[in-house]
Amino acid sequence: MASRLFICLFYPSVPSIRHSLAPIAAAKVTIMSVSAVSPIADIAATDLYGYLLVHFIEDPEHYAERIYLDLSDGDNPEVWNPLNGGEPILTSPLGTRGVRDPYLVRNPETGRVYILATDLQVFASGHGSESGAGWYEWSHHGSTNLIIWYSDDLVHWSEPQELDVSRRADGSHAELGMAWAPEALWVPDYYPEGHEGGRGAFVLYWSSKLFADNDPEHTDDTVYDRVLWGATADFTNSTYEYGGVFIDAGYPTIDTTMLQHDLPNGRKRTYRATKYQNERGIVLESTDAQRWWTPGVAWRTVQEAIGAAWTENGDPRGVEGPALFSSHSEPGRDYLYVDVIPSIGYRPMVTDAIDDGFDYLRSNDFYMAPHTKHGGVLSLTRAEYERLQATDGQIA
Repeated sequence: MASRLFICLFYPSVPSIRHSLAPIAAAKVTIMSVSAVSPIADIAATDLYGYLLVHFIEDPEHYAERIYLDLSDGDNPEVWNPLNGGEPILTSPLGTRGVRDPYLVRNPETGRVYILATDLQVFASGHGSESGAGWYEWSHHGSTNLIIWYSDDLVHWSEPQELDVSRRADGSHAELGMAWAPEALWVPDYYPEGHEGGRGAFVLYWSSKLFADNDPEHTDDTVYDRVLWGATADFTNSTYEYGGVFIDAGYPTIDTTMLQHDLPNGRKRTYRATKYQNERGIVLESTDAQRWWTPGVAWRTVQEAIGAAWTENGDPRGVEGPALFSSHSEPGRDYLYVDVIPSIGYRPMVTDAIDDGFDYLRSNDFYMAPHTKHGGVLSLTRAEYERLQATDGQIA
């Protein structure tokens, strides 16, 4: 492996963390034949090995709002090696031609893996999705489409497609300003018994401004960012249905990320980390409600202002885009990456007792390429890990 040059970053009461100044060189090898991914339900815990990180890079001078993939160093989710020499893996020609906030999610019944991403290009020749546009314009009149890719082997990826998350079941559309920061969790019993196509579906959640149906020009200045939800079997417009409001705190909330733990009684506890746009910052909450996306569910606050010390002045408003994931390497351990803005990128939090909250990762060995921003992490099988290693440079 190529040698690395590191820079130390010092933050109040947080250990130094090493970040490379150059992407890791990736070996180029001949592409191997692959077979379809096995359904995760058929995979034993002992078969899990390695992690895949999807993210984007923020670079005002170049066309960087594309899909990047990093592979963990073996089974260690604290050291990340960029695939494809740190160059983009996927590019969207659709909509704004930029993608941000990507997320990886697997259908546990089929094994198919999806990438979901925001349709937004902020930096296009120094301007944005439209020349002269800014966040007000994007958040009020931006794209309500997500950009979707899928793969059955993590090497060969589909062409991108658009999913309009504003679409209601009756064919009408909710008045969303823009859709961004999408994620999804699989719910095996979302639909009732006898539902055509099976009971399972993804509950999808994202950030948007939601205007009244009688305000198609989106002129109401009292509208604020909320987290909304919908459901789909396969991230296509034909199976998708808009759900409604998931999080409404009475003030702006964005960037929800989630994970689940099995409880001794066979049920699940669901955790969500959300950026509250005030002094609360990133907030971790939990619920034991099995239909966690429905109105009226009670959520318990576990921790607030997560990751604030990663910022220069300790301001909890200076981190966003959190990414939760569980370690299969050390059962009971969870990670939360927080995106230090404007362009610094991810910094790590860790816990061995998530119900007590997160602490700063105290490790001098943590490695992630600079400016790695807002993404998601997927656990792999050993076969998937070795396949990605062997085909590096020719993925997609």
